[in-house]
Amino acid sequence: MSYLVISFSHKNLDIKQREKLAFNAEEDKDRFIKQLLDTSSTKELVLLSTCNRVEIIAKSSNVKQSSRNIVEKLASYSGLNFEFLYDRADIYDGDTAVHHLFAVASALDSLVIGETQIVGQLKDAFRFSQVRNYCDQGISRVMHYAFKCAAQVRTATSLGTGSVSVASTAVAKAKELVGDTKGVKALVIGAGAMSELAIKHLITAGFNVTITSRDIKKAQILADSFETRVEVEPYSNLEFLLETIPVMITATSAPYPIITNDNAPSSSIKRYWFDIAVPRDIDEDISMFDLEIYAVDDLQEIVNSNMTQRSAQAKEAYTIVGRATLEFYDWLKNLDVEPIIKNLYVKGDLIIDKKIKNAIKKGYIPKENEENIRKLCQTIITEYLHVPSKQLKNISKNMECDLITATIQNMFTQEATNNDVLKCEHLTKI
Repeated sequence: MSYLVISFSHKNLDIKQREKLAFNAEEDKDRFIKQLLDTSSTKELVLLSTCNRVEIIAKSSNVKQSSRNIVEKLASYSGLNFEFLYDRADIYDGDTAVHHLFAVASALDSLVIGETQIVGQLKDAFRFSQVRNYCDQGISRVMHYAFKCAAQVRTATSLGTGSVSVASTAVAKAKELVGDTKGVKALVIGAGAMSELAIKHLITAGFNVTITSRDIKKAQILADSFETRVEVEPYSNLEFLLETIPVMITATSAPYPIITNDNAPSSSIKRYWFDIAVPRDIDEDISMFDLEIYAVDDLQEIVNSNMTQRSAQAKEAYTIVGRATLEFYDWLKNLDVEPIIKNLYVKGDLIIDKKIKNAIKKGYIPKENEENIRKLCQTIITEYLHVPSKQLKNISKNMECDLITATIQNMFTQEATNNDVLKCEHLTKI
């Protein structure tokens, strides 16, 4: 069984193609994962779908077969050509898959290096599969280490500071375009996590924020969560708001554009609209002399600046990711060795117990000396197994580990155990 990651992101697909791959409904995600797990080669699976990427994280008994099955299902779901997707896909297996996953979790593969949302999105994706039993020990172990690696990167570098995200990048661009933000209104459409981030950054930048959403109750709850006043307008006023407010950020989960030529009004003021949703909320055919529209990919200039400023920190972070990948495989091998060592001691105790009982039964030793003799025998076993146990732990770091541990398992007729799913202490920490 090998780790397999298939990645589609801003690096290999443009926004038109990414929005076709996006999974915005849980029902679609659930159905898609079930289809893949019905195949013989794919055993565990997590699906991460964000505004900038789709990552399939799996355990596979046949990487080539699983890869083709996954891309075929993605082609069917998205309507994109299979050959096109397969040629564009970044496919990682084994240690390269683990390294890529750790880099994604650490926000090193993001459109905005160091953005803070990806680790939370990855935790949500893992939790989605875990509660539905779509992943087991293999995925749980690698996710545990991915979150651990991400925490190490945040601690050791400054990449996670400043709440860098696509939302903050959009606000930074808006502030650059507007200049003095005092008294300038900004509209946010949507009431989800990305909208919350957009509001937070708009307030920090000095904008007067208004929020609207089809779910007006959710919008009001979100507005009330900020100390600074955030206006809430009914969604029925959308056209008026689009006409009169100069800055707009939209981040809904709608599967189709919510702003089209039919409801996009002209205006007497200069306006800047930022579409940070995937699929896009704003129809790409809209064009007006008084309006500038920025989609996710249009923020690349700020992203490039961000990457230049953070290149030294990113280099250090990649060193951490590389080291964490090696440590993960050492840890996995150690997990294989620990049960063997434990089994040696357990078998020693069983032999001691059997021999002492026989000795008492045959009158070789008195019953009242049983406990002292048992302690003596256990001391002998502990000292006898100390060096072999230490050597086994050292062997776990070598390439010959699998062959040697398998030989010892056969010698002592140990059966594989410990199939419990790993409980990840990083899962609830975002």
